Amino acid sequence: MTSLRIALLAPPSEPVPPPGYGGTERIVAELAEGLLRRGHLVTTFCSGDSTVGGRRVVTVPRALRPAGQSDSEPWKVATATMAIERAIAGEFDIIHGHLDLMTLLVASACPIPVVATFHGRIDHPAIGIAMQGSPAHLVAISAHQASTRPEADWAAVIHNGLTLDHAPFERRRDDALVFAGRVAPEKGVIDAIEVAAQSGRPLRIIAKIGTHPTEAAYAREVFEPALAAAGSNVEFLGELTGQERDQVVASSFAMIMPSAWPEPFGLVAIESLACGTPVITRRVGGLPEIVREGVDGFFGDDVLHLARLVDRVGDLDREAIRASALERFSADRMTDGYEALMLRLVAGDQLGARRHLRVAALRPLDSATDGGTTGRSQPASQTDEPATGGDEAPWPAAGDGTSA
Repeated sequence: MTSLRIALLAPPSEPVPPPGYGGTERIVAELAEGLLRRGHLVTTFCSGDSTVGGRRVVTVPRALRPAGQSDSEPWKVATATMAIERAIAGEFDIIHGHLDLMTLLVASACPIPVVATFHGRIDHPAIGIAMQGSPAHLVAISAHQASTRPEADWAAVIHNGLTLDHAPFERRRDDALVFAGRVAPEKGVIDAIEVAAQSGRPLRIIAKIGTHPTEAAYAREVFEPALAAAGSNVEFLGELTGQERDQVVASSFAMIMPSAWPEPFGLVAIESLACGTPVITRRVGGLPEIVREGVDGFFGDDVLHLARLVDRVGDLDREAIRASALERFSADRMTDGYEALMLRLVAGDQLGARRHLRVAALRPLDSATDGGTTGRSQPASQTDEPATGGDEAPWPAAGDGTSA
């Protein structure tokens, strides 16, 4: 099988993988490890406190959100700049960006194929303009997300996947509902409190409070008063580690996801189903592609409807729910999709006279950048020592940590 030199561009907000909340960074970590196991040479552009395998290019010393910072755009520009410089130097066969719109700019400047996966909403008019004519190969994470931009030239729709085999499964559960996500109006945390009250069940909330001023204000002015008013019926657990979160979810009666926005996918849903815990949610975004009505859970239109559905969860087959989730949303299945796409794109680029070789002929690879070798001589599972020469980071305090 062809071994590719792949660059993965992660956002700077969380470490890769994140210890707690962090959807995009978890997907990047799963994809990196999966591609490494298949013999590809993977370089991940990520924060300095990341632990993902393979090579790492440090884009910011520490992940921004745990450090209390919310402005990620300058660091995304830094990530894009470093990736472009290395692509022009001939270090990669393909780039896979998870920086949303910033990946489109990377594609415009790079001499190699660039895959752009979008993890957020894309229905803003400006995003449609940015996509027009972009050389990036666009990937949506749900059919619904792709449908919001029908004019875009989508290369693929690839559902997110996680390593779910070790998700806990509890045959005996209590009567509590659980909510997991962010304390934000679009996630419906206040509605979850109301659903619990209407259904007469306790609620556990596993959620992070963002550092952005708008999110902090919402938590202070809306969420905290609602939490106080609910009293002992609602337990706020804050942000937990993945293992702690899964154990709480596995012991709960049902997951409540009253999202008020079109979820591009819904990692919380597949994690809940992997624990055998049914999902009660609104029919929004990509969630109908995950939750099978009457099998994995139920869809409601409003708070009262969601509350009336809670008791019906007791009739569902939790073991079947878990088995299906492990098959449909595994990390291996996601990696299959991306690997096939990357191999096809690189093969097509080679047949069309590989542009990065032409550029490399004009601009030879600086031996100080890679110790006089190309990336292919580096075992994919080995983490390089910090670079001592060659590239300098285009932003203060950012640069190559454990990369070539």
